[in-house]
Amino acid sequence: MISWQNIDTVLLDMDGTLLDLHYDNTLWNQLLPQRLSEVRNQPLHQAAADLTDHMAQTRNGIDFYCLDYWSRFTGLDIPALHLELTQMIRYRPGAQAFLTRLGEAGIRRILVTNAHRGSLRVKDEHSNISAYLDLCISCHDFGAPKESDAFWSAFAAAHPFDPQRTLFIDDTATVLDAAARFGIAHLLMVDQPDSARPTRLSLPYPALADFAAIMPDSLHP
Repeated sequence: MISWQNIDTVLLDMDGTLLDLHYDNTLWNQLLPQRLSEVRNQPLHQAAADLTDHMAQTRNGIDFYCLDYWSRFTGLDIPALHLELTQMIRYRPGAQAFLTRLGEAGIRRILVTNAHRGSLRVKDEHSNISAYLDLCISCHDFGAPKESDAFWSAFAAAHPFDPQRTLFIDDTATVLDAAARFGIAHLLMVDQPDSARPTRLSLPYPALADFAAIMPDSLHP
């Protein structure tokens, strides 16, 4: 799938790509509605509906990914909620071995995530993900999410790379669309971001299930 002689930089999403999205889905779709219903003294279905409606209004904007924003909206300590589920933070299949092999090959490994720095910090403390990467970038560093053209322009200006020699792996089509508009030549999409949900079919980009499938042959043991 990948001509590794043409790649010198790999950009990687975190949640749903390197790490199992089951952690985030459980936090935002189960734990947060439960706690919101308790603090508001309202039925769980109503709290969940309020959250879903507001998330739909903010989706694809920077606020959607901002822990500070959701703490203000809910009145809850969202970073503290992250700490309650840390036993669920785990890598997707083959992720650690893939990152290690890329490092051995001298290929630059950059995490490019929409996650807030607070979320990234919790996940790094429980997965040591930064040890497998050369650079960790949050969209909040640039005030724009990865779905936007503004993010890619600002990111590339701060950390230059050759789009034609770059592979980007993500689990979200709108993010990959923005990367394609920017000119990144090699794009892959994760087909099962959440291990507790079915594999997605008919995706708009070439699909990846396990990083072993794209391990450079020259780096196999």
